[in-house]
Amino acid sequence: MRASFQMREFEDRFVTLGLPYRVIGGPRFYERAEIRDALAYLRLVNQPADDLAFERIVNVPKRGLGDATVKLLHDRARAAGVPLLEAARAVTATEQLKPKPRAALRDLVAALDRWRGQREVTPHNELAEIVLDESGYTEMWQKEHSADAAGRLENLKELVRSMEEFENLQGFLEHVALVMDADGGADADAVSIMTLHSAKGLEFDTVFLPGWEEGLLPHQRSLDEQGRAGLEEERRLAHVGLTRARRRAKISFVANRRIHGSWSSSLPSRFIDELPEGNVQVTESQGGFSAYGNYGSRFDTMGTFGSSYRTPGWQRAQRRGRREFDEENQDVDYGEHSSPFAAPRYEDSDDVEASAVRARHLADAARTRERTERPAERGAGGATRRAAPLTIEGELVAKSTGTVSPYAIGDRVFHLKFGNGNVTHVEGNKLVIQFDKAGEKRVLDSFVERV
Repeated sequence: MRASFQMREFEDRFVTLGLPYRVIGGPRFYERAEIRDALAYLRLVNQPADDLAFERIVNVPKRGLGDATVKLLHDRARAAGVPLLEAARAVTATEQLKPKPRAALRDLVAALDRWRGQREVTPHNELAEIVLDESGYTEMWQKEHSADAAGRLENLKELVRSMEEFENLQGFLEHVALVMDADGGADADAVSIMTLHSAKGLEFDTVFLPGWEEGLLPHQRSLDEQGRAGLEEERRLAHVGLTRARRRAKISFVANRRIHGSWSSSLPSRFIDELPEGNVQVTESQGGFSAYGNYGSRFDTMGTFGSSYRTPGWQRAQRRGRREFDEENQDVDYGEHSSPFAAPRYEDSDDVEASAVRARHLADAARTRERTERPAERGAGGATRRAAPLTIEGELVAKSTGTVSPYAIGDRVFHLKFGNGNVTHVEGNKLVIQFDKAGEKRVLDSFVERV
């Protein structure tokens, strides 16, 4: 899968089914550092006597409460026979700590008391957001400039979203404990879960590739921050996923995805349009639905459009499509559909061996080079014959143009991924927005709406 936050849903389901699994290239979802930190806060809100949770978060984020302070709290707790939180409450009433760490510890104790008081009147998923925001933990990762900071924030959002499925905080924490206890042996037969970045160098007979949707693969952050270079990197990751399969690669996407507590319709990934039709089998998902009534996906009622889209991968798809149309598909009748792509899941044919697929790709590349080196071909009688223009089927999600944006500096806008923010700079249809929680981002104006 493209991002680590997608693993949570699969891990929970595998535990429910009793299906052994292993995570390759990283820890399981609930074992990740940011998730353990968030869970420690929630455990302490739910149970004030949880000393392990208190010790984990007492200085996360940094509050100036180092090892000396923790040792003092341990000594006080052991002497009085009370939990660390109660020892901290008692220490803040004395002069044993310097003013700055004493004030920080007092604020932490007061915050935990306040969150515990909100537990009975605030939905537990909203309480989790409040805890992460008011503790400064979310802000800590927003200010972090490491490569994995954005992924950690996505994992935290997925954690909060997953809590909606449970009646209360206690039920959620019990579920997490159950998932953490389910650990199959390293040598046991198990499903392997991994991100596309962790899959390099591995091969399996059957590979499942979920979440092939615009905004997820290609990932919206890569498109916003790196533009065309980001798109090509996302295409490379898609290729990595496909080539991990020796016999079968099963690609799927959803019609609707739950984001920030509300359902949002999803578009299939543009990379699906670039798959060679001869190696693809289309099967229809049972029980699919859409936010638009009977309209399932764009492949059910596929139209065509002329696009000025000009990335190298798209150009390769155009050349491949033109060649296959000229040589093979002139007499093909797809019936009521304009294309065999007519449902939201795709499977590579079972009888196609990886070696044959690679051989075909090499042959395609050789023919493409030959065609690009010769601007025209000679037909019978010496006449020049040029291939007819090809219209690629697909949907243009967004395009950067020189048009004037309807937004101005200072406008308040909403982005589906980053939330609310203020426009700080406008260049054509490109906006620089200072988001309340995600910080400064560059996005196209078509991805935001006025608040």
